[in-house]
Amino acid sequence: MIIVNNKKQGELAKSPWITSPETQKVMTALMPGGGSKEEYDTRFVGGCVRDSLLGLPVKDVDIATRLKPELVVERLRKAGLSPRTQGIGHGTAGVTVSGISFEITTLRVDVKTDGRHAEVAYTDDWVVDASRRDFTLNALYADRYGVVYDPLGGRSDLKAGVVRFIGEAETRIREDYLRILRFFRFHARYGAGELNGAGFEACQALKQGLEKLSAGRVREELLKILGASGGPMVLRTMAATGILSIVLPEATYLGRYERLVDIEEHQLFKSDAVLRLAALLDPDVENVEAVAGRLKLSRADRDRLKSCLLEGIRGQDANFVCYLSMREVRRRLYVMGERCFQDRVMLGWASDEKSSNSVQWRALLAMADSWKRPRFPLTGDMVRKAGVPEGSEMGRVMDEVEEWWIEADFTDDMFSIIERLKAVVQATVY
Repeated sequence: MIIVNNKKQGELAKSPWITSPETQKVMTALMPGGGSKEEYDTRFVGGCVRDSLLGLPVKDVDIATRLKPELVVERLRKAGLSPRTQGIGHGTAGVTVSGISFEITTLRVDVKTDGRHAEVAYTDDWVVDASRRDFTLNALYADRYGVVYDPLGGRSDLKAGVVRFIGEAETRIREDYLRILRFFRFHARYGAGELNGAGFEACQALKQGLEKLSAGRVREELLKILGASGGPMVLRTMAATGILSIVLPEATYLGRYERLVDIEEHQLFKSDAVLRLAALLDPDVENVEAVAGRLKLSRADRDRLKSCLLEGIRGQDANFVCYLSMREVRRRLYVMGERCFQDRVMLGWASDEKSSNSVQWRALLAMADSWKRPRFPLTGDMVRKAGVPEGSEMGRVMDEVEEWWIEADFTDDMFSIIERLKAVVQATVY
């Protein structure tokens, strides 16, 4: 720690997320006294401090303060900001500045919990506030000058890769059963070696509490577990203990999921949680519908799962092999679209136990990146001039000609296309 302009400069002082104008604007709004004792009333907390200590990028910033929620809102508005007050009943106000989200929570203690929600009371004690949190590595604070405060030993656990509940593990879990999934999620992200024994045993003992949780909360944690590099080990453990069968009983393809994670990490692809979810599932309509419905997936994610896993599109085989011809690649790209094609290539790759085929699988993805989808040259006006009446019949004729055009490898010979149109029309009796 060094002293600059009579202020303590901590190890995180030069972190971009602390020095950013957006963060400084929020902190100045909350502590208008500048150099007064008010500078100790408000600190950064949790993930932003934890990830910054690990050298990881920080997206959202959580702030803890001794200021009461009403005063937080007042000071933000006085600074020209527009606070969000939906969580003010639990002591939390939010604000977004230039696209950066800040959550500001008054120091508090949980008075009463039911496994999902909590009644809270406010406190001025930083240790009390830290003690009601879930894991030691999330009870890390830093002031606006980057000085880190570690009241419960979270820093040593973070360095060792240990995800440890604060206090009694069972007590923490009974306060909110989502902490079972958070325990596995944080280990998948930050853990090293085996899971903390006391935490693991408590999660096993209280796993039925997961049934009380809302679909949205389970979905968010589950997708984060799937997307983490340590997801395979954690999912195997969850499966062995019966925890996975409670939140995702359709997860029967663990081997394919593990190979997909290995491919993404070793071939330098970006982690894709929804695709990893698809890799876990049996390609069965009922399974896909059950998962999408129970987890309340977005329409986009639901549709993506269906296109990944279910029957072929317009006659195209849903199963992929690494030795597809270029002509077959073009055909599938055209009818499936680039995203669906790439998803099915990745799932096919993950289903292939021969690592020597990796070059061919990667080549299929390269073909998709470089291919430009042609435009079907036949127009409605051409079909009308051929004598086809308006209505559904026109669409049927165009679809039949398009299927021929696809099989002809997207010929640009308009004479052949018109001749095919004439043949289809002549074979139809109106």
